[in-house]
Parts: sequence; structure tokens; C-alpha cells
Amino acid sequence: MVSKTKKVVKKIAAKKAVQKAAPKVVSTQKKWVYQFEEVKVAEKYTGSWDGVRGLLGGKGSGLADMTRAGVPVPPGFTVTTEACNAFRKAGKFPAGMWAQALDALKKTEKATGKKFGDAVNPLLVSCRSGAKFSMPGMMNTILNIGMNDATAEGMINLTGNPRFVWDSYRRLIEMFGTTVFNLDDEVFEHPMAEYKAGKGYKLDTEMTAEDWMSLVATFKEVFKKQVGFDFPQDVFKQLELAIKAVFESWNGKRAVDYRKATNISDDLGTAVNIVTMVFGNMGDDSGTGVAFTRNPSTGDKKMMGDYLLNAQGEDVVAGIRNADPIANLVTQMPKVYKQFMDITSKLEKHYSDMQDVEFTIERGKLWMLQTRNGKRTAKSTVKIAVDMANEKLITREAAVLRVTPEVVDSLLHPQFDDKAMQTAEQSGAFFAKGVNASPGAAVGQIYFDADMTEKMAKEQKQDTIMVRPFT
Repeated sequence: MVSKTKKVVKKIAAKKAVQKAAPKVVSTQKKWVYQFEEVKVAEKYTGSWDGVRGLLGGKGSGLADMTRAGVPVPPGFTVTTEACNAFRKAGKFPAGMWAQALDALKKTEKATGKKFGDAVNPLLVSCRSGAKFSMPGMMNTILNIGMNDATAEGMINLTGNPRFVWDSYRRLIEMFGTTVFNLDDEVFEHPMAEYKAGKGYKLDTEMTAEDWMSLVATFKEVFKKQVGFDFPQDVFKQLELAIKAVFESWNGKRAVDYRKATNISDDLGTAVNIVTMVFGNMGDDSGTGVAFTRNPSTGDKKMMGDYLLNAQGEDVVAGIRNADPIANLVTQMPKVYKQFMDITSKLEKHYSDMQDVEFTIERGKLWMLQTRNGKRTAKSTVKIAVDMANEKLITREAAVLRVTPEVVDSLLHPQFDDKAMQTAEQSGAFFAKGVNASPGAAVGQIYFDADMTEKMAKEQKQDTIMVRPFT
């Protein structure tokens, strides 16, 4: 008996010795995807916060940092800039990336209690670009991914709000067509304008559930006619095509021209952020908006922004409806307004800079969708730098370094006199009004197309001004 026991002990000891001697198996698969909660993993991999911004992009690193700080951020994940660059070289997703994205999607499902493509309790996501350096409006975004005929019916049963569901569905079809397949906005805008005119509607808010349902059917017909096949009902195919479209938008003409103008390297690539959809168009207790923690034109320490009730984010930036100033939110949703002001104050202190934020309110709950250092005029650059130094948010040396040669150059451009401008506006002398995308005062021939503006300036030596529907 003793002899038998000794043999067993020897076998166990020998087995342990083999296990100890054997090399550990370490996964060599490249990590292409990071959950928002994995910001420490990204920091360890890159070695610095600047490295994290390079890997996850400005939007992705901001979402991850806000998640770490306990700010209310919808669950999601980021596909890295490295994946984008690998995609650009090979023309396809790098090995393992799609599997990692699907695994991250399962974790997002678990965090939300919803399931992607489920007909009973569906998860919808947005697909958003995000490079290391801010390139506002230059690359693609697609909202409401995961909607199809089955999930639409499920969401109607879940929310009891068919108007919201059909409105969200038509938005996906339109954005998918214009973003993934590069269709002109007009192929969707014209049928919608004709429908509203036929009904005598002036605003989108007048559209009923039946109206949006009818427009979904129309948009499906437009999509099939323009693309050559039906709008994809496979939600995973929607996600795959959306990620590819965002990667490809890095090399779009707008993005390339913007990088040339702002000296951003073409080699950086864009990250892709897959974020759980939260809805600002679920009724009058919902809304969406964008804001700056300080005035980007003057530098004054006063929150400046716009929001819309019962709307999605694209409505605000596209100017489809006239937005309300952020100050009005205090009377409509005082608790949300206080929470918003507290969060943005913390973000500005955390980043030691003026912040540009996006937010959505879903049924009275505030969600933060983005924070980044805000773009500003040369005049406001100087004022904000001085004010922040006086507030002890940054050092005097840091304030001086923020006033770059480009800022000084902009300040030397011809300027309109503020009092003269006010007098002209009060007298009704303005022919039109808009938002400037370039510094200083200018005189020239107006053109409405970028290529034509450039051509006339170079070939005809004209002084030109380009005017667009929005910046």
C-alpha cells in the first residue's frame, strides 16, 4: 500500500516538473479591438496617453477616459487606427479583427442586456470615425445600425413608439446609402421634400408614424434602384460594411484636403468606434446637442451650444431644424442641465482645455457621446490661454505655447469692426448670414462648389469665397 502511494506521489511530482519546465503559451494574435473599459490595457501597450490617442483616436480615447472617470457613456468598443492602416494596405480586414469585433459586440450585448439583431430586444449601434487629431465632419458616421424589418417591429412592441422607430429606420437607410455607397443626399432628400409638400408639412416633427413608415418603403425603393440590390437585412453585414466605409473615408477627398490644410499626417489612420445607440428622438423628454465649454469665437467663459428635443445628432449639425441655445435646457430639464454642467466642468479641468462635447438625452437620462479639445478662433485662443493661466488650470509657459505662429497670422488678417457689423445687422443691410470657416474679412466672387472655387482662384486669378449649406 505504501509502495503504491509513493508511486502516485512520484507521478504527480514528475507531472508538475514537466508543467513547470514547459514554456507558457502566450497569444501572439494582434489586439485590434478595445472595449471602452480597457483604457489601461491600451496605456500599457502604447506607453503614454499620447500613444493611446494615436491608437484609439481622439473620440475613442475620450470615450474610454470618460468611462474610466465614471461619466455616463453608452457601452461600446473601438477598432484601432492600426487596423485601419492594415486594412488600407491589404484592402481587407486584418486577420482576427472581425472575430475580435464580434467578441466585443457580445460583451456590449451583456452590458446593455440587449442582443444585436434580436427581434424582441434589439441592440442598435452607431459607427463613428475618430482620428488622433480632430477632423470634424471630414469622415463618416452611420447611426442606427442593427435595424431591419424584424427589429423594427420588435422595437415598436418594446417602446410603444412606432413614430420613433420608423423615423430611426429611414435614417439608417439614408445614411447607409450616402455613406457606404456614396449616393448623393438628393436621392433621398427630394422624395422626402415631395412627400412633406404633398402633406403640407413644413417640419419633420409634423410627420406621423404612418408618414415615416411610408417613407421607409420609399427609401428602400430608392436604395435598390441606386445600388442594385435590396437594403441589407443582415445586421452583421450592415456592421461590416459600415466599418469598411469609415476606414475608407480616411482617404476621401474632404479628409485628404483637410489634412493637407492642417498638416496632419496621412499615415495616422482613423479608429472606428462602435457605440450603443441612445435615442434623442423618443419624445419631448429626449433630445441631443453639441456644446463648447467656452465661447469658441470670443473665448468668453460661458457654455455655448445648441440642442434639439425629439431629435438625433445629425439634425443639429446638419441644420435641418433650428436648434435652441443650450441655456434654454435649464428650464426644460433642470436636473439634466445641472448634471451636464457638472460633467463638462470636470472634463475641462481634467483636460486643461476648452472642450467640445456631444450629448444625448434619452427619456430624461443624460449620455455623453464625445469630448475633445474644441476648435476656436485666433482671438479666442489667446483669451482662453490667458484666462486658464489666471485660473491656474495651466502654467503661464503652457499658455504662451498655445499661441502658435498660425494664431498670430490669423490675428493679422483684416477684421470687420464689431460695432459696424452690429449697426449693419440692425439696419437690415445684410444680404445673408452664415458661419465663417476661415479667419478674417474677405471680398470676392461667391461660388457654391469647392472644385469650382479652387479652379477660378487658380486659373482666373479671382478673389473667391466658397459658400456651403453647412461647414
